[in-house]
Amino acid sequence: MVHVKIDQKEIEVPEGTTILEAARMAGIDIPTLCFLKDINEIGDCRICITKVDGRRGFATSCITKVEDGMVIHTNSPDVIEGRKMILDLILSNHNRECLTCTRNGNCELQNLAHKYNVTEISYQGERSPEKIDDLSPAIVRDSSKCILCRRCIGACKNVQKIGAIDTLQRGFSSKIGTVGEHSLKDVNCTYCGQCIEACPVGALKEKESSDIVWEKLQDEDTYVIVQTAPAVRVALGEEFGLPIGTNVAGKMVNALKRLGFNRVFDTNTGADFTIMEEGTELIHRLQEQDHLPMITSCCPGWVRYIEGNYPDLLPHLSTCKSPHQMFGALLKTYYAEKNKIDPKDIFVVSVMPCIAKKYERQREEMKENGIDDVDAVITTRELARMIKQANIEFVELEEEGFDDPMGEASGAGAIFGVTGGVMEAALRSVSELVTGKELEKIEFEEVRGKNGIKEATIQIGDQNLKVAVAHGLGNAQTIMNQIQEGKSDYQFVEIMACPGGCVMGGGQPIKTAKIQSTIDVRAKRTESMYTIDEKSVIRKSHENPVLKRIYQEYLGEPGGEKAHHLLHTHYSAKEKYQI
Repeated sequence: MVHVKIDQKEIEVPEGTTILEAARMAGIDIPTLCFLKDINEIGDCRICITKVDGRRGFATSCITKVEDGMVIHTNSPDVIEGRKMILDLILSNHNRECLTCTRNGNCELQNLAHKYNVTEISYQGERSPEKIDDLSPAIVRDSSKCILCRRCIGACKNVQKIGAIDTLQRGFSSKIGTVGEHSLKDVNCTYCGQCIEACPVGALKEKESSDIVWEKLQDEDTYVIVQTAPAVRVALGEEFGLPIGTNVAGKMVNALKRLGFNRVFDTNTGADFTIMEEGTELIHRLQEQDHLPMITSCCPGWVRYIEGNYPDLLPHLSTCKSPHQMFGALLKTYYAEKNKIDPKDIFVVSVMPCIAKKYERQREEMKENGIDDVDAVITTRELARMIKQANIEFVELEEEGFDDPMGEASGAGAIFGVTGGVMEAALRSVSELVTGKELEKIEFEEVRGKNGIKEATIQIGDQNLKVAVAHGLGNAQTIMNQIQEGKSDYQFVEIMACPGGCVMGGGQPIKTAKIQSTIDVRAKRTESMYTIDEKSVIRKSHENPVLKRIYQEYLGEPGGEKAHHLLHTHYSAKEKYQI
């Protein structure tokens, strides 16, 4: 332990602690821009400068380690003036059209400019060339708003181990770009959106889809159905000032009905169908010892990753569509027939925590008779913007339930939103379907938790099932290398592209670096998802009465010919670079 004094406050901290960390332990705020704990600790932006007695110049607090007896000043006049000069320099090369920026009101640079009263730009000179890349189906990149903090690179390269973007050139010519400066659609980007979540400004954002949704809502000849993913309901409230992780399902349904959707359904129902199909597929593969381990296919970012990086292992991937694609297929077949609606007149909107779903819904494999399963995907953020545009006082709304007959879902479907949730939901149903006996304890806590890779051996009848759960593509890489090298004895594997699973998806509300460093956002959202499961009347997918009725009336047996035709698909090798 070492003793330091920060702004007249004496504290004791472990040796090796940075000035920034020590200040936070003392309850003292030091501003940051480029810093993301364990992701991007490079000291580039210098906004976190402090003054240390006995040293010349300023100390960059995010990378400078404390020493015993160190006296630190975080808010002296010269420090404040230095920060203002740094902000001035950043803003001099920044697109300052803040009112029309998607991050207006939630921009870390804007917040700092306001905090330090930077109202004029002293440094006027040459500006970096502007470039907008909007060719990707999911991500828009605007170089005019980039501040070269490199947080996006940290998320893409250090966490996801993708490296789709990096720093190009040097000095004033430095910029964030891709190999050959091609569009993100033509390089190895998986559309996970973690770069968007990391960006402190508006240089990266999702490709907007709300305009087409507004258009269809105003078209009297179009029957517009919306479905909402499990993770959306525990994050949407944050956009309206509610505590992180608040479950706002009832208010969300009310808001969607007020927006004018003809029907509001729950993607959790689609998740229950996924479990029935995926569970049946797993049982067959175990019986036939065919391409084990079987790997989940719910996450489109993960699917894009395996298609480009491990095409030889594609036979291990489940053939199931993701829950919202399954549900879309059922809405345009079963639901359309039951309600005598022409599928061409149905427009299905999916509200997702994920921007890769925007890419997924456009895949050629996700059509039936030339008709898309899902017509538009909007993120949690886009839905929040739509609610605000409609002048709906979200916090004041009464709670309402999802519409019948497709609105009933299980708690197992809800936990799809967290890492390990698909695995746990599948184990609940597979265990009972194989043994014919009711589980004494339905929580499979072995596959829960924060670890990037979780392993467990689950006894199902007289068989031990070796399973693994990985979240974050860097961890997926570890699992896939083991399988490729023949070092894996897993039989069932769940992989999600986003660290933490869908609750931390690339389309969720963006939290500043300061919030991320002080609040465990993932834990709060995850806890809320498990609470939804615990309070559910039905907690196993195979017990969902809606699911039972649709199989009986329309699909036949799980894994049968009709179910396979509608609810399954195929995946194929893709070139990582289309250049």
